[in-house]
Amino acid sequence: MRWQQSTLDEVDAWAARQGDAPGRPEAIRRLVEFGLAGAQSKAPRSKRERAKARTMARATIDQMSDTSAPAEEQAKRKRRLIKGPSEFREMRADMSKPKG
Repeated sequence: MRWQQSTLDEVDAWAARQGDAPGRPEAIRRLVEFGLAGAQSKAPRSKRERAKARTMARATIDQMSDTSAPAEEQAKRKRRLIKGPSEFREMRADMSKPKG
């Protein structure tokens, strides 16, 4: 394989920061393993875990909400927080994809 010198320099710098100072091939192997481990999809959460997370999120939002705001405004803010920013909704694996 051919690597750009800047990439090799970064690999060498990373290897030097490791306690056992691995050689370049071992450093590349470890970095590839880290990357692959991070790329693995997580197992879907059970319904029970999702429900517990939802309950905890709602309770936390209720504790932190502005009680001086009207109830309708509080509910609107809560929905917006739970739903998440529109920029990230399509990235979420736990939500169905929009059709069309």
